[in-house]
Amino acid sequence: MKYHELKVAAHRKTKRVGRGISAGQGKTAGRGTKGQKSRAGSTAKPGFAGGQNPLMQQLPKLPGFKSFKLKAENVFTDQLNSLNDLTITANELAKAGLISSPFIYVKLLFRGEITKKIEVQLTGASDSAINSIQQAGGNFEKVPRISRPSKK
Repeated sequence: MKYHELKVAAHRKTKRVGRGISAGQGKTAGRGTKGQKSRAGSTAKPGFAGGQNPLMQQLPKLPGFKSFKLKAENVFTDQLNSLNDLTITANELAKAGLISSPFIYVKLLFRGEITKKIEVQLTGASDSAINSIQQAGGNFEKVPRISRPSKK
């Protein structure tokens, strides 16, 4: 087989620009006349506006970002005295109105003594709050956050 006998798949012939006036894209080859963009090898950086302030610098900057991380809600030890349950979970705290939802992180903080023996099952607690619970004869257990049920 010889080079001139090779069969090539039919394809559109590429236009050879800048090959004379009669070639269809001759003389300036569609680049206009003169200027930075008409020269070979010229590429301005993205956003460059020819000495004018670029658009991304003209627009105001928006502060911050939206965090989708769930923030922990705090419950204090003296608030647990008002609850009638002996086992306190996020569900009981939500029913009592101390937290907004049972599906959030709840941290127990020390503020005032606990007067009764209680079992506390929450996502977190300070060391002084745990000591207060144990001095009253109770127990603290760290449990993972309750996930929200799926809509399926």
